[in-house]
Amino acid sequence: MTHRLKKEKNYSYIEAGEGTPIIVLHGLMGGLSNFDSVIKFFSAKGYQVIIPELPIYTQSLLKTNVKSFAKYLHDFIEFKGFKEVILLGNSLGGHIGLYHTKLYPEKIKALIITGSSGLYESAMGGGYTKRSDYEVIKKKAQNVFYDPAIATKEIVDEVYETVNDRNKLIKTLAIAKSAIRHNMAKDLPKMTIPTCIIWGKNDNVTPPEVAEEFHGLLPDSDLFWIDKCGHAAMMEHPDEFNQILDGWLQKRGY
Repeated sequence: MTHRLKKEKNYSYIEAGEGTPIIVLHGLMGGLSNFDSVIKFFSAKGYQVIIPELPIYTQSLLKTNVKSFAKYLHDFIEFKGFKEVILLGNSLGGHIGLYHTKLYPEKIKALIITGSSGLYESAMGGGYTKRSDYEVIKKKAQNVFYDPAIATKEIVDEVYETVNDRNKLIKTLAIAKSAIRHNMAKDLPKMTIPTCIIWGKNDNVTPPEVAEEFHGLLPDSDLFWIDKCGHAAMMEHPDEFNQILDGWLQKRGY
């Protein structure tokens, strides 16, 4: 990671650029480096890109849930003194962004979700019965991408370490249960924030019909597909992802 992690108060985050703030929300096992291309591209385009480290494994078990993370994000936005922000979330990060927008819509200018949970959670937290088997974990990590080669040894090692750490595994399962509890199907039709949905056509984790459902339920949304792409479009097709998002932001006047 070329950007230095800032540590202030209870927050650790990366930021680059100046202008309209885009706050990026990472997924359950997604490192901040997954968004390297987003930071590089948009910080040069007149945006201030901020990626906070979400306290997924550091909160108490009682606070390991979607609602608490949405509140954490609210406190972070207050701490930074932002008047208006754009939220971009992948996987669990998308769900946190959506839930935050439901609770605190007043400061959200726009929302971007990619491979987001919130409607379909079967892939989160399951299948760790053979967690000590490295090859099983490797296949699970590869399944996130259309091109299995994107799941580098470093990524596989990180997932393996996470699921074999008892504390982290308990919290992973708690988040998975919380994601199911915080299903957003009933909330989305009332959420009028402009939303850009960017989805991999070959997403095995949150399949394409999930994107269609988000698009159908969110009143002001645009849906874009990326072909030969799995669950993390901003990693697998960074240039295409950035071009789609940049085009949408310009069209919407952001």
